[in-house]
Amino acid sequence: MTRSKPDEDDYWNSSKFKAFTFDDEDDEFSRLKESKRAVNSIRSLVEEEEYEDDDVQKVSWSGEPIGSISWSVKETASSSRSTAEAKDQAFPKINTTPSLPKNNSVYSLSSLFKGKAKTGSFQSFSESVGDLSSRNYAPELRKPKLEYKDYVSDWNPEETVRRMQQGKAFSLEKFRSLQDKLLLLDEAVSAYDGNVITAVLIFLKKSLSKEILFRELTSRELALRHYIHYLKEVGDQRLLVELLRQVSDDNDIMLMQYKEHLNIKDENRQRDFLKSCLSLPFSPDDAAHVQDHYTLLERQIIIEANDKATESSGQSDIFKKYPRKASILSMPIITTLYYSCFYHHGEADGTFSSPANIRKTFRISEKQFILTALGARAKLKAWFDVDALFATKNWLGYKKKRSPIGFHRVVDILQKNNAPVQVLQDYVNLIDDTELKISLAQKHKCHDVIINTYRDLKERQHLIDYRKKVEVGSPEDRKIEEILNNTQIRWKN
Repeated sequence: MTRSKPDEDDYWNSSKFKAFTFDDEDDEFSRLKESKRAVNSIRSLVEEEEYEDDDVQKVSWSGEPIGSISWSVKETASSSRSTAEAKDQAFPKINTTPSLPKNNSVYSLSSLFKGKAKTGSFQSFSESVGDLSSRNYAPELRKPKLEYKDYVSDWNPEETVRRMQQGKAFSLEKFRSLQDKLLLLDEAVSAYDGNVITAVLIFLKKSLSKEILFRELTSRELALRHYIHYLKEVGDQRLLVELLRQVSDDNDIMLMQYKEHLNIKDENRQRDFLKSCLSLPFSPDDAAHVQDHYTLLERQIIIEANDKATESSGQSDIFKKYPRKASILSMPIITTLYYSCFYHHGEADGTFSSPANIRKTFRISEKQFILTALGARAKLKAWFDVDALFATKNWLGYKKKRSPIGFHRVVDILQKNNAPVQVLQDYVNLIDDTELKISLAQKHKCHDVIINTYRDLKERQHLIDYRKKVEVGSPEDRKIEEILNNTQIRWKN
């Protein structure tokens, strides 16, 4: 059966699948269809360009994934339609150029979507699309979901503390209720990280009343110590004192606060600090100690200022003869008493620098006072003042020397200060123990004491033996001879 040429053309043109002829229209829409079929055939090649991480997905404003086939077709179709409509209105000429690529072209059909040139170079899909005459710009791509987690503040206390330790971004403002804040504090304490604990305590200080904060810190010793240290660092003395008052059951914490005066170099600031400690609820013994420390420092500041001015003026002989070698500030009470006995002996009891006033104010015992005053007056070779320390009167008005420390100790102190033999003999002779008296007399060469003791004991033989130790013809030798020739003494041997 033969057909005419028009019938044959109708047959081919009405077929489901068109045959390729050079007479077909080579418009943009026909190339789009050919490209679509080519894309479907090279799907496996296009899939190699997908991201390796499935969690990272780029989408367009319409919600379709960027780089997918449907997105590419729609973007190309929208550009092709606008070009085709413009050509139809102007009755364009039919382009009979074959739609298949030429052999001498550097790009194949698949390279349009795959981005692979025949020369062996590679380019991305977005770069291939960008080479088209109508270039489309995609919106900014979304970041991975895991990265967005760092900017979400919906964390529990454990996660928040972990992020604080790792130095990541965190927010404490979401913890609004008291229970949540205490859970956060407990989690920070359990982490044993001082920086985290301090950061949480600063947040609680700003967001809680001090009464509630103090109450909760009472049962959390580690957090309490961190908070006390923080208040010391920032110098919030008022709040620190209020805190220590509320936790008065822990005397060690208040003693720790009291010891902070050691870190203060300026005496006036140290005095003010000790004054603030007076209001702390110490135990009775500790409270008395803190009070004495404050009173002593306050008195030392006054004495130092007066003596410095007196020494500079040159009006006092004692300061001329014995210039001060060091300041009295922050010295112990015994050193202060020694200084007072050295420079201010004999002053009226009403003055701050009077030895008697210091003894009374600070409840210094008689033994301690005698030892300190004896050392100071013996250093100055003031032997009459030394005698006055031990002079007492009995109920009949008779004067008698009495020592609460024992005269043997008095002798040792006097000997260390190079007391003359006559002074030493007076005090050696006051020792009650005979053996100790003779021993010290021999040690310090107090011959009269030894001779008189053997005479009183009627020890003729001891006196004869001791005569051999003294110089012949000396006063001691003549005295021994005189005693031995005394017929009124009834000797034991």
